[in-house]
Amino acid sequence: MHRDLRLDNVGRRYGLRGPWVLRGVHLTVPPATLIRIEGTNGTGKSTLLRLLARIDAPSEGRISGAPRTAYVPERFPTALPFTALGYLTHLGTVHGLSRPAATRAALEWLDRFGAAPYARTPMAQLSKGSSQKVAVTQALLAEPELLVLDEAWTGLDADARAELERAVAERTAAGTAVVFVDHDPRRLAGAPDATYTVHDGSLNLRTGEESSPPTGPQATVVVQGPTGASLPAEAIRTATATNEPTPGTHHLTVPASHSDVLLRALLTAHPPWHVVSVSQETETTTASTAPDPAAPSDISEAESRR
Repeated sequence: MHRDLRLDNVGRRYGLRGPWVLRGVHLTVPPATLIRIEGTNGTGKSTLLRLLARIDAPSEGRISGAPRTAYVPERFPTALPFTALGYLTHLGTVHGLSRPAATRAALEWLDRFGAAPYARTPMAQLSKGSSQKVAVTQALLAEPELLVLDEAWTGLDADARAELERAVAERTAAGTAVVFVDHDPRRLAGAPDATYTVHDGSLNLRTGEESSPPTGPQATVVVQGPTGASLPAEAIRTATATNEPTPGTHHLTVPASHSDVLLRALLTAHPPWHVVSVSQETETTTASTAPDPAAPSDISEAESRR
């Protein structure tokens, strides 16, 4: 596992002698964490993300730690002399994959985001939405240790937005650190481990973030495990709360956007766990399933989309 990425007293100017965009920023990004960055337009959110991704260097301070990093910029260049698949295969080899492995990974991710029909279309001919799917795919190809997303959901259709949320849940469950900016306050609601606000060039942990309960739609999964078995590590990392009201029966709470990942971790464990029920609670309604059969079919559906 890579070391934490740390920003110590980091600042960034506009140009060599221009005004400060950010100054005195301290931030630690441990593995397997999800961090949201908020702030009004022009406050320096994108500058911070570019520093985290090592696209820009700080004007002062120090950045330490060297996770393998992937980055989705706010504006993705589309006029590139490649087809979508050619570009992604090239990027995959840059990340250390063999050419056949890079091609396979590119096609799998394009299929997940509904962009497989455009794999051999020149980049310059892609629509904005299809270009954004390529931008997201290039960041996920080589299973990065740090994933930096700057408005990555913008331009995606509803299915692709949901797929990206699933991908974020998968990566954090696997140990990747994810830092993201998104204009929609409902994006991954209840999932971030911390939320920071950029204001007047400084970075501040949102008040009460460390003690506040999760917000947004939550799912509760009730499971029973084999005698004496411990919950799978991936399930523990994904759940925001666990409870064992009776021996062997566990109640796991998870952001609704992460429920697919939790169920897959439980059902693919060796031996698999028995899913008793799944319920999703929103601010106004609670929807339940009784999924001895339903939970596995949900997983099968999710897998078939991949």
